[in-house]
Amino acid sequence: MDLNEIASISGKGGLFHIVKPTRSGVIVESLDDQKKKLVIGANHRVSVLKEVSIYTTDAEGAVPLEDVFKKIHDEFGDDPGVDTSDSEELKAFTKHVIPEYDEERVYPSDMKKLVNWYKILLQYAPEIFEDKKEEGETEDKTEEKKEEKDA
Repeated sequence: MDLNEIASISGKGGLFHIVKPTRSGVIVESLDDQKKKLVIGANHRVSVLKEVSIYTTDAEGAVPLEDVFKKIHDEFGDDPGVDTSDSEELKAFTKHVIPEYDEERVYPSDMKKLVNWYKILLQYAPEIFEDKKEEGETEDKTEEKKEEKDA
């Protein structure tokens, strides 16, 4: 599973695994212990996490959510240690992870979603974080082998 297969749906809490498309929408399964399946029609806004980004004040204007999750995982591992009910703590956490985030366009509710989604992904889709590291290690080893052969 990767971020192309996980979505947030307007009006529904939590995250959902995209099972397959239908004629009038998409079939999703909740990322929780219930694994409830739903058919989501065109009247709901579905945001695939791979396409979500966070506003920044730098030249690019946004940073992909995938990069933010990777940075959180690298720095904090399995526990970001953030109280999602304290907006000042959320702002400090976001400032630490994304120093150039746009404070006017990124609201505490967005920061809360970021932390909650990270926790959900860690619990129900940890392979998202593991695959990235394994792929990077494999590429590094392949490059080392090529260099050894060339020498």
